[in-house]
Amino acid sequence: SCVLQIIEFDCLWLVIHFHTSKQYCYLCGFTGKMYKLKYLSVFEVIEMRAVVKWVDGVMFLGESGSGHSVVMDGAPEQGGRNMGVRPMEMLLLGLGGCASYDVIAMLKKSRQQLVDCKAEVEAERVDAVPAVFSKIHIKFIVTGKDLKESQVKRAVDLSAEKYCSASIMLGAAGVVMSHSYEIP
Repeated sequence: SCVLQIIEFDCLWLVIHFHTSKQYCYLCGFTGKMYKLKYLSVFEVIEMRAVVKWVDGVMFLGESGSGHSVVMDGAPEQGGRNMGVRPMEMLLLGLGGCASYDVIAMLKKSRQQLVDCKAEVEAERVDAVPAVFSKIHIKFIVTGKDLKESQVKRAVDLSAEKYCSASIMLGAAGVVMSHSYEIP
């Protein structure tokens, strides 16, 4: 190994250890859990942008870099009008979407006859300020014709351990992540 690069990512220090003789690097969060990542030549950076505009009270309009909009709002007891999702719920929705994207893509690639896939995301937050997530569990309910359980398990495991950027980032930040699946 020849280079040790430390970068700051939203109040979290991530250590990326590059190996020049091998085509991979490791990502380590403060939990000490290591994630094997595909090697990026020098530093390949993909930029993303979002704009969040205050509307009124605790209501915000978010616009993604791809041009899609979403309303976020708080509960009435917090000064909101309950006209949109809560910002922390947006994180869970993004996580569920990211992980589902991976699972569906892998099942299709393995020629499984997929009919439906639903991700139920449950989370616990600490009772303190900031009220960060402490645990998140994603349960995939996958239906299809003649699905092979081994392929579903493999897709869920690979999403959790290798492909889902959101899940891996939250795990590296100290959130206890768990995944399961059900084939009804």
